[in-house]
Amino acid sequence: MPFSPPANIAGPDGLIIVLVIAIVLFGSTQIPKIARSLGSAQKEFKKGLEDGAAEDDGTAKGVAGDKGAAGDGATAEQTPHASS
Repeated sequence: MPFSPPANIAGPDGLIIVLVIAIVLFGSTQIPKIARSLGSAQKEFKKGLEDGAAEDDGTAKGVAGDKGAAGDGATAEQTPHASS
């Protein structure tokens, strides 16, 4: 007996089924909250990628400078010195 091909969930029928299941599971009031939080998470992720890329570009060009005595990215001028 031959098997039928797997269901195409990415088609229009599959997407409708997934949406109906999501509404049943989460309720119609929770879905906008979930979508909002996913959108803000995506925005933060993209911002982090851009910041990381900019940080890598600055480090590769030698713009970031020496890390100084504190080891946390502070330069020698920013590191507080103990007064005698």
